[in-house]
Amino acid sequence: MTIVTAPPLGLGMTKTWGKLIGSWTLFLKATGSPSTTREQRLYHVRRLASEIGCEAVEVTLEGLVGWLASKDWQPNTRRAYRASFRAFWGWLLATGRARTSPAHQLPPVRIPRARPRPAPESAVKRALLLVSDRRAYFGIRLAAHCGLRRGEVARVRSSDVEEVLTGWSLRVRGKGGHERIVPLPDDLARELMRQPEGWLFPSSHGGHLTPAYVGKLIARHLPGDLTTHTLRHRCATVAYAATKDLRAVQELLGHAKPETTAIYTAVPDDDVRRAMLAAAA
Repeated sequence: MTIVTAPPLGLGMTKTWGKLIGSWTLFLKATGSPSTTREQRLYHVRRLASEIGCEAVEVTLEGLVGWLASKDWQPNTRRAYRASFRAFWGWLLATGRARTSPAHQLPPVRIPRARPRPAPESAVKRALLLVSDRRAYFGIRLAAHCGLRRGEVARVRSSDVEEVLTGWSLRVRGKGGHERIVPLPDDLARELMRQPEGWLFPSSHGGHLTPAYVGKLIARHLPGDLTTHTLRHRCATVAYAATKDLRAVQELLGHAKPETTAIYTAVPDDDVRRAMLAAAA
């Protein structure tokens, strides 16, 4: 998930909206909402507040639908906004600040099934061979070989490497604040442990680089329009081809549902043909 900076109070946002969002921010912090989720939720609601042209309690289903319909967004973006609005109006209802919720009347957003897009092996090998930026090298390996998201790559520390019963592994801070243990190739584990203490991708402003910046850093060393996400698809595809164990790949990638993992995993054409031949026998 990309960390976004919520915009300041704009000309279209009233003080009433601002007070509501301020109180909701405290509520999200108090309930332990992960910072990445919180930042995205706040960005979505603040953008609506700046553009909708009325107070939160005056927003109708028609108004909300009209605002969403005016945006040229992909289905995943629409789903994220819908989730943020449902969370915000759910809080308004629970605290007695609103009597109805137009957000809860919005229909579900259907996501068309997309084919996995794994980065080609030749592209990954060439990138690792030619890359001169040490950070990009680590980023490519962590995404392509271990399946990390760009946000997870951004938050890696050398001290996150640890030895478990099955070998060297990395403690990964994933989406929603969840942690998981990801196995590491021995050589990569040794290289990571030789890095200075602190963030693997430090920012000159303190903390670590943003996921978006890390994604650009990695993509700069990949051909065409390949991205960190296509490296993650590569990891899922190769791992599944070798093991045929979707649950194991799910754990590796940190997905909550195996259905999500299936979207990332390109089934080898030979396997599909064998399945057809078995059915036709």
